[in-house]
Formats: sequence, structure tokens, C-alpha cells
Amino acid sequence: MYDNTCKFLVENFPTDFATWLLGKPIALTKLEPSELSVDPIRADSVILLESAEVIVHLEFQTKTDDTMPCRMANYYLRLYGKYAAKEIHQTVIYLRPTKSALAYQTNFTTNNLNHEFNVIRLWEQPTETFQQYQGLLPLAVLTKTGNPSETLREVAKLIDNIEDRKVKSNVTAATAIISGLALDHEVIQRLLRSEIMEESVVYQEILREGLTKGKAEGLAKGKAEGLAKGKVEAANQIALNMLRSNMAPDLVAQLTGLTLKQIQKLQKISTKKGHKPKANL
Repeated sequence: MYDNTCKFLVENFPTDFATWLLGKPIALTKLEPSELSVDPIRADSVILLESAEVIVHLEFQTKTDDTMPCRMANYYLRLYGKYAAKEIHQTVIYLRPTKSALAYQTNFTTNNLNHEFNVIRLWEQPTETFQQYQGLLPLAVLTKTGNPSETLREVAKLIDNIEDRKVKSNVTAATAIISGLALDHEVIQRLLRSEIMEESVVYQEILREGLTKGKAEGLAKGKAEGLAKGKVEAANQIALNMLRSNMAPDLVAQLTGLTLKQIQKLQKISTKKGHKPKANL
């Protein structure tokens, strides 16, 4: 969810991110990870943008990963192999505070290779920077602020000033999602306008993902419950047939796996339906 939301922001507000990361408002366009044909590549987490002179590779992380330095070196070599004439900027952006040393690691080193990349820890970034650009507003709550709730309140006011309703709804939804890393749902719901959020492409995409996941889980659960129910019904029918064949209840229980209490209940049901078993031998 966070990967997709951050990817949406970068791809829809590339100039805002270029200004923040590169220091100048370069016009960037999306570059598909499939352009790097060598497998494997985590297309769900890799964000690639390009201009005539620059390639920007971003990865947003909610937690540290000890394979990140090697991955960044791997991606750099792939990018360089295909776009050697372009300047390549790589940045890992950590969203959630951590004391792990991995969040401070900016290079991959072996005996014959030393590769460096940029790392940004959002909780160390000045909040004011993120309040200046629409595309960065959703990240503001995760920056260096002493009061995340008050920061979200300020962000909500800035969002209300966005004239384009589509942009407003998308930024609102992205802010609500990302703010969940720092604030309770109740606080977010109170400060952001839900009716605007529901119009968002981001919101609708997450809703679709949720419905798809829910349907899949529901089908799996239903299938499992159906199989379990089918097994019970089959055991009950077998037990009834055994009882009608004059088998002793304790033997029926042993053969079917049902409890003696369940067998006695089946006897009563069978008797009520006119299928009274003969006297036990």
C-alpha cells in the first residue's frame, strides 16, 4: 500500500520530487522497470524516472533491508549498461524512524567494487520543505516535526487551497494513507475530508485491491468451510447408515471419528424421521 502510494506521488508529481531531490525542477517521465530486462527485479518497489540527461531511481522503505546496498549496486549497473550517457541518481527514502545502522548505509563495497547511493531518512527532514510542494504534502507528517497531528492539520489546510479537485482528492487520499505510519486512524479521519478522498484514483485503486483480496480470502475461506462441512455431512450419513445396519453406537463412533454424543444425537434424529434403528446386538 505504501509502495504504491509513494509511486503514485512520484509519477504524478515528478517535478516536485526532482526539485526536492535534485535541487532543480527537471521534467521527468516514467521509465518502466521492464526496460531493465535482466531478472530478477522488484518492479513493485522500484521507481524509475528519466529526462534527456538524468535517470532517477527511487525506493521507499518502511523498514530496513540488509540486501538494499547490493540491490542498489545491481540496479545501477543495469541502468548504466543501458543509459551510460545519462547521469544516474539513486536514493533510498526511509519513511519510518529506526535506529538500525542499515538506514545509514550509503554504499556497497566488495574487494573490487565500491558503489555509493543516497539515503534520506524522512524523520530528519525539515517539515517546511514538504509544505511547499503539492506532491510532497503527503510525506510532511513523517518529517522532523514535534507534533505530527498539528502538522497534519496544517497540511489539510494547504490541501483545501488546491483548486484542481482531482489533484486535491489524490493528495488527500495519499496523505491519509501515508499518515497512517505516524498517526491513529481516528486523528486522520477527523482532520482530512473523506468525501474528497473517495474521489481519488489512489483511494479507488486501494479499494479495488481490498475488494480483490477480500474476495480471494472469502473464496478460500468458503472453500475450506465447504470442504469441512462436506466432510462432516459425509461422516454423519455414514454414521446413520451404520446405525440403520444395527451397529453399536460406540463402534460407529470409533469408525467414523464422531463422538459418542454426536452418534446419540444422530440416533434421535433418525428415530424422529422414522428410521428407528433395530435393537443393538
